[in-house]
Amino acid sequence: MPEASRRPRVALFVTCLVDLHRPTVGFAAIRLLEQAGCQVEVPRAQTCCGQPAYNAGDRTTARDLAAGILDAFSGYDYVVVPSGSCGGMISHHFAGLFDNDPQQRSRAEALQRKTFELVAFLADVMKVTTVPGLYQGTATYHDSCSGLRELGLKAQPRALLASVSGLTLKEMAEPETCCGFGGTFCVKYPDISTRMVSDKTKDIASTGADTLLAGDLGCLLNMAGRLKREGSPIRVRHIAEVLAGMTNDVPPIGEGRG
Repeated sequence: MPEASRRPRVALFVTCLVDLHRPTVGFAAIRLLEQAGCQVEVPRAQTCCGQPAYNAGDRTTARDLAAGILDAFSGYDYVVVPSGSCGGMISHHFAGLFDNDPQQRSRAEALQRKTFELVAFLADVMKVTTVPGLYQGTATYHDSCSGLRELGLKAQPRALLASVSGLTLKEMAEPETCCGFGGTFCVKYPDISTRMVSDKTKDIASTGADTLLAGDLGCLLNMAGRLKREGSPIRVRHIAEVLAGMTNDVPPIGEGRG
């Protein structure tokens, strides 16, 4: 880990969805990390974390992808991910992919120990208590399953959102209930997924909030799509965009490329 006298060297794991659908989330993460005192780099050799293959039972592909990430992210003090699901894959499941390879397993365990979801890293590691964001509106926050249940993300996002000037946070009745995305779940079980996200959008609307926030882009795309099909005016954004004060740089999710 870094010496106290120098800036921690942080590698940003961008994630596939951020790269392809919402690059602004990556830029917001960099801004937040740099403002927290980190030296940030984005390894060009990074690929998918392997979670879709892992969830589908294709451990060979997941292991191959993980091996590439071990190479690309070696030498950094920390690896930070603006996604609970991808962060959970790297920090909780990589080592198990190499049970038959002690050397690679040791490398994976080392990577797991230094990998953090973005908001958790800011709050728990860098001890950030205030952010530069300014947002005039009322928001509600969705606790995505991986972030909440796998990584213990609950108080951290709310604490940082409380420091955003102009923002009022209103809780849903069931903020911890799954939105129905679940990666491959929404493809395998579309009818169940649609029912789940429909229940979720009702809960979101009942808060009276004008903005929906979360830390996982997959969940946000799922909920934004349903809200749009229902004709809802509720804006949808990744929490990093609001914390970093980058909401003027890009339209809400579902209303244009970010």
